[in-house]
Order: sequence, then structure tokens, then C-alpha cells
Amino acid sequence: MEVPLSLIRIATRRSPLALWQAEYIASELERLDPNVTTELVKIVTRGDKILDVPLAKVGGKGLFTKEIDEALLDGRADIAVHSMKDVPTELPAGTSIRAHPKREDPRDAIATITGGGLDTLPEGATIGTSSLRRIAQLAGKYPHFKFVSIRGNIQTRLSKLGEEVDAVILAAAGVCRMGMQDKMHQFVDTELLLPAVAQGTLGVQTRDADDVINALIDQLNDTDTVDRTRAERSFLARLEGGCQVPIAAFATLDGDTLHLKGLVGAVDGSVMIVRETTGNRADGVALGAALADEVLDAGARPILEALYAES
Repeated sequence: MEVPLSLIRIATRRSPLALWQAEYIASELERLDPNVTTELVKIVTRGDKILDVPLAKVGGKGLFTKEIDEALLDGRADIAVHSMKDVPTELPAGTSIRAHPKREDPRDAIATITGGGLDTLPEGATIGTSSLRRIAQLAGKYPHFKFVSIRGNIQTRLSKLGEEVDAVILAAAGVCRMGMQDKMHQFVDTELLLPAVAQGTLGVQTRDADDVINALIDQLNDTDTVDRTRAERSFLARLEGGCQVPIAAFATLDGDTLHLKGLVGAVDGSVMIVRETTGNRADGVALGAALADEVLDAGARPILEALYAES
């Protein structure tokens, strides 16, 4: 069946947050071109199906994107909307991340049984998270905490607070997008908990050959978000990492100057390799790759090799 040019079909995961993100992009496209109508193509990914296993144990890249890639490639969808922290650094041939709208809060956020921050939790408190990045950083600073793997959408994870865990850690961006800021008790400074690569950033994926759609999608780009995201993902790409390994990176801008901080840590927090670099924002990709090499030379290589061998 031929799809009218005015209709843009948007592939998305089915979680409430993913649907919010897709609907946001849909509304922006309809605002940019009143002749455009949109339709959501809701897809269940492998990562959505396997909820009883920590992400690090599932293994493989593209846990939350492979099935969406397939919908884009076989013509069931015209574009796809992703949380960039879930997107592998290598995409299927013929597709690209075409746009990054303005980034939401990149920090992590925490809800606790005490109603306060991490420092208010008792010794031996259980922290609910499946993120090795969060565990690695917090284990070194709070060695008395115990970490419990929890998966699922924001609502599901918050429902475990007080029942299974004493605290739940979430990406602040998702919490803000869902209007659930009042459920959180601490928004963690990036100096304490360096964010996941591109946390808080959305990506709109398209087929390279779709010139008319691409011209419209290009208008969604926020230049600062694009430059920061490219630098962070360049760091990740050189490390050959994904969202299931203890890698973090965070870029900030001061005019045309880009500052990038990157981290690789041992899961138990015993080793934390952190390096920083500064340069022109136009050189962000090169800065990210060079910083990754510096981290690897400083001792990250055996840490990552051991983790990849286990996955």
C-alpha cells in the first residue's frame, strides 16, 4: 500500500516514556509542517521482553533498537525515535540519526524511603538499578550499599520502592518528561554520578535516501545538543561500548569551547578511571576519540575486555 507523502510513520517502543517521546516528535513535525500527519508504529524490542535478567547479563548491542531498525528498513516506518543512551554507535547501513532536539536534564535522579538523598540512607541500604555505570560509581563512594537489579518502566521501578528496595535511581530526563519530578528526592550532581553517554538526548533516525523527510527532520536539531552528543558518542564508539557497561561521558559547552569528561570503572568501584579534555566544539568527535584512547591507556582496557568476555 502506498503511503501518502503527508503521512510520517514513527517507530517507537511501547513504554509510556517512549510513547511520550514519539508523540513529542510527532507534534513538532506537525508544527513545522501543518500538511504532515503522523502515526505511531509501536514495537516491542528484545530488551522490553527480557525483564527478569540484568541488562549486563542479556548481552549484545541494540537490545532496544534492533526491531525498530528492522521496521525502518522494511518500510513499516518512515522514522524512528530513540533515547540516545540506548542507541548503538553503529547503525544499519542506509540509516542515520538525523536529528537531536534540545537535551533534557542529563542527570540521574533518586527516590528514597527516607525522602532525602543518598546520604540519608542507612548502612546496608538496597539501591535498585540495573545500570553497571551507576553501580560502579556509587560502589566506590558508598561501599555499604547493596545493589538490586530492577527493570521496567519508570512506574514499575518506582512501585518497588519500600517493597523491594530502599532507593530507586532513574534518568532525570525520563522523570521530567513524564511530569514525575515530585516523586524524586535527589537530582544527583554530575560530579557525583557522571551520566550515561547522551543521557537526556533524543535521536530521530531516518533512511538516508528519504530526502523530503530528512529536510523536515533536520529542522528539529538543536546545535548545542548535537555537538555535545557527537563528542560523547565518539568517546563511547572508540571504547566499543554500549549501555550495559560501566562507561560514562558528559560534555558541556561554554561558547565554542567544549569540555568533555569520560569515565570507565570496575563494577565493584575498586577502580575508577576518569579523564577530561577541552577543545573547540567543532572538534568534538576527535576530542571524544582521543579522550577514549587516554582512558584506555590509563588502564581501562583490561576492565572492558573482562566485561566483554563475560557478555
